[in-house]
Amino acid sequence: MVRQERDRRGPEPGGDSPESRHLAAELGAFADAAPTEARRQAARKMFAHEARLDAGREQTLVRPGFRERVEELMRGLWREPVIVLRLADGGLVFEVPGRRPDGTVEGTKLVRRFFWNLVRGIGRAAAYVLFLAHNSAGGGGRGRPVVHVRGPANAMALDLVDRLRQAKAPWLVFAPSGLAVVDTGPTVRDPAGAPPPQVVWQARGPHLPAISFAKRTLTWPDGSSFTFVLHGRTEEQHLRAHHEFPEIIHWNGRPGQER
Repeated sequence: MVRQERDRRGPEPGGDSPESRHLAAELGAFADAAPTEARRQAARKMFAHEARLDAGREQTLVRPGFRERVEELMRGLWREPVIVLRLADGGLVFEVPGRRPDGTVEGTKLVRRFFWNLVRGIGRAAAYVLFLAHNSAGGGGRGRPVVHVRGPANAMALDLVDRLRQAKAPWLVFAPSGLAVVDTGPTVRDPAGAPPPQVVWQARGPHLPAISFAKRTLTWPDGSSFTFVLHGRTEEQHLRAHHEFPEIIHWNGRPGQER
């Protein structure tokens, strides 16, 4: 489990890990490396403008108010502070015996698989291009996709992940003694008119997986793991406001950090 706020050990030399470092800091360093002051100022303005555009796009996809509804629900249920993070939609890659890379169970959807194989045989060249594009989008480098779900057959991680994949808008909720997946429905609508958030999976106390915020990974006793992907820069900022490298969590907010 992660260390609690009472663990006052400072961050490792060099500050936060590269995985949790906010993109703005990296862009700021890049701007500072420009050869002249005029170019440095121009780069800072360009990156600041792009950050505002990104924030606007993210607020369109995940409208303000949904996080607060989930926080209110889970604080009421658990009577504990919570950290609520919107997860990216879909795109999980599996490496689990009995599952295809997209997470579907091997041996099911045979008709669909038959037609897919037929199309793949007829249009092999086009399918190969799509395959390369899929692997490149996975971000694994060298043509290999990132694997998000690993483990043995019937991995313990599948209980959470299968519920999560059915959610229209999944939020991962952390508490000192709890973990949950909550579905709010599509987050592009007005939260005031949205249905109440629904808890689709939860675990408490001894049933919790080990949590690494630095690696964005949950690990179960059978060795299976789920590496979660956050829904953009806003969620990275929200986690950064609570997480201190390596694994120190400030449940009520990290002092001196902007939310």
